[in-house]
Amino acid sequence: MAGDRTGARVFAEFLGTAILVATVVGSGIMGTDLSKDAAVALIANALATVAVLGTLIWLLGPVSGAHFNPVVSGVAVARGEMPIGTAVAYMVAQVLGAILGSITANLMFGLGVATASTHVRDGAGLWLGEVVATAGLLLVIGALGRTGRGAAGPIVVPAWICAAYFFTSSTSFANPAVTIGRSITDTFAGIAPTSVVGFIVAQIVGATIGVALVNALFPQEKRGRNSPNPGVRA
Repeated sequence: MAGDRTGARVFAEFLGTAILVATVVGSGIMGTDLSKDAAVALIANALATVAVLGTLIWLLGPVSGAHFNPVVSGVAVARGEMPIGTAVAYMVAQVLGAILGSITANLMFGLGVATASTHVRDGAGLWLGEVVATAGLLLVIGALGRTGRGAAGPIVVPAWICAAYFFTSSTSFANPAVTIGRSITDTFAGIAPTSVVGFIVAQIVGATIGVALVNALFPQEKRGRNSPNPGVRA
């Protein structure tokens, strides 16, 4: 990825994160509009999210690596795959994109531009859920890169997110930017601003564990002729 493409890469991160969060929030609103059953709403929310995530990874992965997640960009810096300045630009773009995505979903469904969520998500169980969800996500992403199977990213990464929606207590935010974006919508997918810090701390801890698992299980990165661009990360 050439240096003169940095602007396009950062914009891809902004756009991708905006679409991802618009989908998360919008599908949550639609799910609750269609059914008062929380299980039905969660299923609708999960299916829409994993479908758009797979599409975005396939579409924007060749441009920016399709991080859409500050902890993924942070890990790329730690592994020497990205300059810190570019990673910071990615992170800012991801947060701004997440905010725009939430605002867009609110407006599409006739709600206020931005309203602080009243959905409190606190407690050791939920934080542990975020640790598990984020550790698993980073393990999946790292394994794809280290084994030269990055082409499977649009399938495997959404598959993990789909599973974590239902087996973790937190429903798998696993992303600080998405967490911030979801704090300004008082809807099904929202998270109270007071709960944001706890979730982000749990996500950072989970990312650290995920990286440690990758290093333990896949100590050597495969860089064969048929390996994908090592900069392409979900």
